[in-house]
Amino acid sequence: MMIEETKRSIHDALCVARSLIRNKSIVYGGGSTEISCSIAVEAGADKYPGVEQVKEAQYAIRAFADALDSVPMARAENSGLQPIETLSAVKSQQLKENNPHFGIHCNDVATNDMCEQNVFETLIGKQQQILLATQVVKMILKIDDVIFPSGY
Repeated sequence: MMIEETKRSIHDALCVARSLIRNKSIVYGGGSTEISCSIAVEAGADKYPGVEQVKEAQYAIRAFADALDSVPMARAENSGLQPIETLSAVKSQQLKENNPHFGIHCNDVATNDMCEQNVFETLIGKQQQILLATQVVKMILKIDDVIFPSGY
């Protein structure tokens, strides 16, 4: 069991190194990327006027923003923190200070600034995570579209 975990850890480290060789860009971790993306997506939803068909689009856009928030909420919950309160505090801190580096620090240290804490992820890995999750949702929606009209 310990050898398998060591193999997995080495494989993960090699994948990170490969990603950094391909693209040297990084984003700050701790859920800060997802929180700032969620804030931007919510702001984008506000740009649509109040027409009925557009309200449905607003609902879908806001649901995507809520889905982005689930990553830092899970991080907070797994760290033993109160997920909703922690996410709300970090989100308001990002908005108030206009700093997208604020995230959820598991050790609950004095600062939530992931830049100061040196918590980061590869950009290419984060892009792949969001892209894969979005593709899965699109696939599920297509399946629902096929199943419901046929008479279920």
